Amino acid sequence: MSKANDKLDALKDKAAGKAKETIGKMTHDDSKELEGKTQKEKGKLKDKAADVKDKAAKKINKHVDDKDNI
Repeated sequence: MSKANDKLDALKDKAAGKAKETIGKMTHDDSKELEGKTQKEKGKLKDKAADVKDKAAKKINKHVDDKDNI
């Protein structure tokens, strides 16, 4: 999965989570609110994971490129 796809997937979870959280608050549905908060946090974690994955790939590629130049 590309970084853009990973980021989009994370954004979808954050947006859907925020919507569920808001609906839960408006309807006084604690379960829905918690579900939304959980999904929103899942999106944040996916976002961070995409960043870590991208940084790791850049470092590995740089290392491989440096070895190729020897």
